[in-house]
Amino acid sequence: MYGFTIVDKLQKIDKDIQRNQLNYSSKRVMVSKEFTFDAAHHLHDYEGKCKNLHGHTYRVIFGLSGYTDSRGLMIDFGDIKEIWKNEIEIHLDHRYLNETLPLMNTTAENMVVWIYEKMAEALLTKNYEGARVEFVRLYETPTSYAEARREWMESE
Repeated sequence: MYGFTIVDKLQKIDKDIQRNQLNYSSKRVMVSKEFTFDAAHHLHDYEGKCKNLHGHTYRVIFGLSGYTDSRGLMIDFGDIKEIWKNEIEIHLDHRYLNETLPLMNTTAENMVVWIYEKMAEALLTKNYEGARVEFVRLYETPTSYAEARREWMESE
């Protein structure tokens, strides 16, 4: 059988652990969070079935890096969700992307750059120590995705 133990004593801050012990490292770390949204679009100047109006359940994965604060947190996952909900998803979920995004062909390649830029802009307005977008991956289908990476976005 599996052995388990019940915690004898819940650790208390300033008694069992000191505040200066909360942050283990000063190294850059990356956190990742994933979201989904449903949207319709069609492609221009394209010969194939995607020239017709159709929809997808998209999946977005963010990789964000930065330095941890005195508590050992780089960014709260809830804060990433708030940025997603208030700054990005409102333009995407259950929308006709050709109307709600800037004028562009609504390919996964174009959309992932726009999503990257929106998250990068939102992080700049927050006070996260050195926070930056490392990558955004946008799945259009379960097996097909486009990706934008920081090194590509900043060097080109």
